[in-house]
Amino acid sequence: METNKKIVKMDMKQYGMFFALIVIYLVFAVLTKGANLTPMNINNLIMQNGYVVILAIGMLLCVLTGNIDLGVGSVVAVTGSFAGIIMMDLKMNMWVAILVALLVGLLTGVFAGVFIAYLGIPPFVTTLATMLMGRGLTYTLLQAQTKGPLPDAYNYIGAGFLPTVKIPFGDGTLDLISIIAAIVASVVLILAELKNYRTKKKYNFAVNPVWQIALKLAVMLFIIWFFFYKLARYNGLPFVLLIMVILIIVYGFITSKTVAGRQIYALGGNRKAANLSGIDTKKVFFWVYVNMGILSAIAGIVLSARNGSATPKAGDGFEMDAIASCYIGGAAVAGGSGTIVGAVVGAFIMGILNNGMSLFGWSTDIQKIVKGAVLLGAVTLDVLSKRKKG
Repeated sequence: METNKKIVKMDMKQYGMFFALIVIYLVFAVLTKGANLTPMNINNLIMQNGYVVILAIGMLLCVLTGNIDLGVGSVVAVTGSFAGIIMMDLKMNMWVAILVALLVGLLTGVFAGVFIAYLGIPPFVTTLATMLMGRGLTYTLLQAQTKGPLPDAYNYIGAGFLPTVKIPFGDGTLDLISIIAAIVASVVLILAELKNYRTKKKYNFAVNPVWQIALKLAVMLFIIWFFFYKLARYNGLPFVLLIMVILIIVYGFITSKTVAGRQIYALGGNRKAANLSGIDTKKVFFWVYVNMGILSAIAGIVLSARNGSATPKAGDGFEMDAIASCYIGGAAVAGGSGTIVGAVVGAFIMGILNNGMSLFGWSTDIQKIVKGAVLLGAVTLDVLSKRKKG
């Protein structure tokens, strides 16, 4: 019975962020008189935060090791700059630009990984250096100028939509593809939860009460249908949403179902124990930061495509949003605990805060204060909860 109680508390903490997301969204719905509920705003929310979600996914792996990467914003800027220069100045194909941008991100990750994993330089110092060098390189490459407008085919990555099938609905139309996507997502979610429940029962593991599982599913299904319905009433599914879903599925699988993922959690939980168990912690550190470089490049491509240009200021402060997303999404400060879904939800909480405060008319100064308070609150709750357990 004692075990069941502990699991209930853990589960409620894990999924409390979904309730927080809804509450924050509803608060701004009241403050903005429904301005954040419109289909166009929901679309903007996804497009404007696509790069943050991509960075948060990579940042979570760094956070799981007990560290962070301060250089991601600068890598976003550098990779976007290379893509812009190749297309605008060298007049080369966009696929060449994309491949070069990804290569630059890879090399940046390798650079940071070598210093962190094999030379023993602290990740904070190494990534602080890459942040400064990357920002300086961006200004050098662009000479403080904006490269654009970029080709429409390239801009489609960050601002385009998947093909739609419009059907009459009420006083407008509805995108059938978006509704089908919502149905598929709902079925997959329900089946995954049922499989998890049956597996626990089969091996006599303690399971959460049915009411809790039903409540969790109801909240998640509500979020899914709300967002997909709003997108269906607008222009359908943004292409960047497809990129996000693919990355969430891939990295969710890596972190939960593979040896590489378990090694990251082991490293973050206790590095000495991980070494003694035969895990090559240097190799783990190396590939985590190489991966962060690649995902930063993808975010740089998405951002420059969304803006239709490469700018020197691109990616400014993105590292803070990515780090905050992980902690708000439930990742432990000391490492070893956190999920991809949590980081994504944390990214959307940050996005909803940014979006809502902008619609309400708050200045950027006030917005930074609020975001800082939310981050501090999330980390404080994590630290205090661990003290109580201790």
